[in-house]
Amino acid sequence: MAEFTMELNDEQKEVRDWLHGFAADVIRPAAAEWDEREETPWPVIQEAAKVGIYSLDFYAQQYFDQTGLGIPMAMEELFWGDAGIALSIVGTGLAAVGVLANGTEEQIGTWIPQMYGDVNDVKVAAFCSSEPDAGSDVASMRTRAVYDEAKDEWVINGTKTWATNGGIANVHVVVAVVDPELGSKGHASFIVPPGTPGLSQGQKFKKHGIRASHTAEVILDNVRVPGSCLLGGKEKLDARLARAREKAKKGGERVKNAAMATFEASRPAVGAMAVGTARAAYEVALEYAQTREQFGRPIIDNQGVAFQLADMRTSIDAARLLVWRASWMAINGKPFTAAEGSMSKLFASETAKKVTAQAVQILGGNGYTREYPVERMHRDSAIYTIFEGTSEIQRLVIARTLSGMPIR
Repeated sequence: MAEFTMELNDEQKEVRDWLHGFAADVIRPAAAEWDEREETPWPVIQEAAKVGIYSLDFYAQQYFDQTGLGIPMAMEELFWGDAGIALSIVGTGLAAVGVLANGTEEQIGTWIPQMYGDVNDVKVAAFCSSEPDAGSDVASMRTRAVYDEAKDEWVINGTKTWATNGGIANVHVVVAVVDPELGSKGHASFIVPPGTPGLSQGQKFKKHGIRASHTAEVILDNVRVPGSCLLGGKEKLDARLARAREKAKKGGERVKNAAMATFEASRPAVGAMAVGTARAAYEVALEYAQTREQFGRPIIDNQGVAFQLADMRTSIDAARLLVWRASWMAINGKPFTAAEGSMSKLFASETAKKVTAQAVQILGGNGYTREYPVERMHRDSAIYTIFEGTSEIQRLVIARTLSGMPIR
C-alpha cells in the first residue's frame, strides 16, 4: 500500500506539466469557439489522441497509479484548460470505469479499446444511468432488461437522459432493471455494442455550461444484446440477486448496485474537475486584481478584494486535499467509512461555484462579459453540484453513512 503523500513524484510532475501544456496550448485557445458552437470538439479530441492523452493506455496508467493521484491530477489540469472540452476528452472514462468496476477481464479487454478507437478514427463512449423520472432516485428506474434464455440475449427497453456522449458513442454502457421487486438492488449494467438496432439518440440538450460536451437522451427500443454483454456475467448477477432477496427477507442490508459502484469510483475524479475549474478562475482573478488599478493602486491592495482571494485559494487547497485523500483511499482499498468520496465531491463542487462567482465579482463588469473566461467558468461550475449526484445527495450519503442508515 502506498503511503499517503501531498507531494507528486518526479514522474507525476512530468505528466502534470505535459497535461498543463496541452491544456494551455490546445484546449484554452479553442474553449470560447466550441462553447459558442455547442458541438463536440472532435479536432481537439483528435489532438489529444495524437499526443496520447485520449487513449486507454494513458487512462489506465493514471487509474492504476498506486498513490491514487494520477486521475485527480490529470483531471485538474485538463479542466483548468476548459470544462466543456475536457469533459469531451474524459467523458468516455465514466463508461470505462463502469466496465472496470463491474466487468470481467474478457469484457474489459474487449470493450474498453472500442470506446476510444485509435488515433486515425477516434471514438467516444457513454454511460447511461439517469432517466426522466429517475435521477437521484435510482430506485425509480424504469429501463428494463429481460433475459431471453432461448437466444441467450437480453432485451432492453427504456429511455435514458443526461447521457454524456449519448447517441454519438461507439459503445454505450446502460444500467437497467432486471428485478423490479428489489428496487435499486435489482439493477445491472449492459454493454450495447456499436450499431445495435433499436438504440437511437433522442433530444440533444442545449445547456447553461459545459456546452462543448454532448449531452442527450438515449432511446432503447427492443434493443437486443448477447448474454456476454451483461457486465460481470449472469452467474455473478444471479448470485448477487439471490443475496439481495435473502437480505430483503431479513430486514434489508446495504447491497451495492452497478451504477452506485461506478459513481463511488468516479466522485473524487469529479471533485478534481471542480478543483481545476476553480483554480483557473482564481488565477484569472488574481492576475486581474494585481494589474487592474482603481484610485491609483491595484485593486488587490483593497482588503475587500484581497480577503476574497485568500478565501478562494484556501478553499481550493482544502478541496484538493479532500479529493487526494479519497483517491488514495480508493486505490488502496480503504473503505469510505465516512463517505470520504462524497465529501470530496461535495466540498470541491461547492467551492467551484463559489470561487467562480467571486472571480466574476472581482472582475466586475468585465467578468460578466464573454471577453473574459470567468463568465464561462462560472456557467460551467454549476454542473459539478448536479451531475453524478447532486450536492444534496452527497450530503444525504454522508449523513446516512455517519448514522449507519442504509444508502438506497
